[in-house]
Amino acid sequence: MHYQNDTDSTKHEFEAVSTASRGLNMRLVAMVLGAAYIVGSGYFAYELGTRVEKAEESQKTLVDSVELRNKALIDQMGTTEANLKASTSDLQTRIGKTQREIAARSAALRKQVAETERQLKQSQQLLASVSNDLGGVKSDLSGAKGDISATRSDLEATKKRLDTTIGDLGMQSGLIAHTRDELELLMHKGERNYYEFTLTKSKRPTPVGTVSLQLKKVNSRKGNFTMNVLADDRVIEKKDRNVAEPLQFYTGRDHILYEVVVFTAAKKSVSGYLSAPKNAPQPGVLREQSGF
Repeated sequence: MHYQNDTDSTKHEFEAVSTASRGLNMRLVAMVLGAAYIVGSGYFAYELGTRVEKAEESQKTLVDSVELRNKALIDQMGTTEANLKASTSDLQTRIGKTQREIAARSAALRKQVAETERQLKQSQQLLASVSNDLGGVKSDLSGAKGDISATRSDLEATKKRLDTTIGDLGMQSGLIAHTRDELELLMHKGERNYYEFTLTKSKRPTPVGTVSLQLKKVNSRKGNFTMNVLADDRVIEKKDRNVAEPLQFYTGRDHILYEVVVFTAAKKSVSGYLSAPKNAPQPGVLREQSGF
């Protein structure tokens, strides 16, 4: 019984020791786990701190890089804006210059168009004037044809009026002109030399051809006059002669017959012509021979 009690007591002690040992082990395990947890937590905290620090450094680096990029972009934008302003200013200057050139060219073109229109208008007016002138010329030609026909008729009538007569010296005279138109006809015939004159009453003779004539008196109502002919240093008086009467005289070494015909007699003047043969001396030749 006593042995049994000892055994029970030992068993109880063993159980107590076992229980105490298990408790101690559990505390040790708990301590180890706690220490491990603390160590792990510290390591995790350290690792987390390291990662956070690295993340912060990475973020700072990223921020710095972004700031640098943003600064570069801002600088680039400033440069681009400045270039754009410069380009815009240059473009505006060019546009302004181009607009001025266009305006000047437009003004020049408008001026040229106006000048062309003015010249065209002048040309049209000139053409109209020329057309009118041509119409007038046609009318004048028609009138001239009529005048020519009338002149021909007058010439034919004048030819019929021209006649021959006996001069104051009893010599047969050539054709006699009674008007200036008839004298023109005789000149065109060219059979003799004719010198037209108009004489007024004067104390001095008037050179006509190779002689000189002096009107002494004239009676326009009766149509007669008195005239002196100065030829070969002598005076030949033709007294109380009539209009359209051939006044004949001889002159020169070859004794050439000249004629004076008066076809109009006014109050103080007469008009007519001097007629000389074709072989008679000319006024210029006579002056050269006389030394004048």
